[in-house]
Amino acid sequence: MKKLILILLLINFNALAQEPLSLETCYSLAETNYPKAKQSALVSEQNELNSEIIKTRKYPKIELDAQATYQSDVIHFPTENPGILFELPNKDQYRATLTLNQLIYGGGTIDAAIEEEKAKSITQQQKINVELYQLKPKINQLYFSVLLLQEKKSLLLAKQKQIDEKLKEIKAGIKYGAVLPTSDAVLEAEILKIQQQLNDINSSNQNLLQSLEKYLGVSITETTNFSYPETTKDLSKTKLRPEIELFNLQKTQIDNSSSLISKNRLPKIYGFAQGGYGNPGLNLLDNSFQTFYYVGIKLNWNVFDWSKSKKQTQALEINKQFVDSEKEEFELQTSMQKEQQLLEIGKYNNFINSDQTIIELRKQILKTSESQLKNGVITSSDYIEKLTDLYESENDLKTHQIQLLLAQANYKVIQGN
Repeated sequence: MKKLILILLLINFNALAQEPLSLETCYSLAETNYPKAKQSALVSEQNELNSEIIKTRKYPKIELDAQATYQSDVIHFPTENPGILFELPNKDQYRATLTLNQLIYGGGTIDAAIEEEKAKSITQQQKINVELYQLKPKINQLYFSVLLLQEKKSLLLAKQKQIDEKLKEIKAGIKYGAVLPTSDAVLEAEILKIQQQLNDINSSNQNLLQSLEKYLGVSITETTNFSYPETTKDLSKTKLRPEIELFNLQKTQIDNSSSLISKNRLPKIYGFAQGGYGNPGLNLLDNSFQTFYYVGIKLNWNVFDWSKSKKQTQALEINKQFVDSEKEEFELQTSMQKEQQLLEIGKYNNFINSDQTIIELRKQILKTSESQLKNGVITSSDYIEKLTDLYESENDLKTHQIQLLLAQANYKVIQGN
């Protein structure tokens, strides 16, 4: 059902270009369209084929064998006239046989081998899931960088609009001699500077969108609306990281391999039958072409393997210790990353509180500057300086708000959410 929803989402993505693109949607698209995701189907297919190959061990083995030989000597009596009349075998002999071998009891090795192959497949599948999960921090970086550029663009446009309005007032003041003649040049220069900044933002935004497209496998345009994730207040929720699940699956795979080794030590029983045609047949004293057959049962048991199985099992146990060590290291690194992100979240919350206070103060200062500019107390340059101070403060606020969202998103990824 999940795959069907994602497919429908891809088909209709162009039609939904004007709809908000959420961070969760980006995650889902990356998990479906990133080249690594295509390996999931290949792993499943490979597992089915290998399992079918293992199952063929249950089927009878049929072998056809034919040979023609010439030998230097044949059976004969040491005396020339032993008193028994019979024809000696020919030195040229011929034989064709059809042999059938059937496993009757294999000690559970076939089922154990299938389980081992299944465990390998699940582990490989989980490795793919881990690599896809590790795309999330990269998508976070791109996604919130686009949001930040959008906010900067919005602030620049608002600043440009405010300067345009002020420029009209200044030009009217110049016309009536209330303002110095060159006052409008400062504002016009600032508008040109804003235009340069907008062009730079558009170029950077295009690069980010192209990079994001490669992860998502869909077309994203500048008109695509990126939605804001909600600020997370409860950061205590955690889920099992795919890496932890991978470590557990690796240990399960080792256990399956160990089980297969122990079952390989058990005796195996085979049934066999052979039919043939040759000269001579089973009766060596009948020097003619004959048909023949025989059937039987045999036991195969490697009673003493020089502790090979024991040493293989010990090697597998060491592998499990390696996995435990890697898991412990991963949990330590994850704990350190969580602490670091929590510090980042706290830092940006403090920044946001100060930014809001600074903006209120900057607005009051700018309001006073507008009145002073109108009355000719200050120059246009002084006014632009105060306006730029307000813009930079608002830009700092938006930057810190988005950095807070990015830190929270990264924290949730570290937690496994």
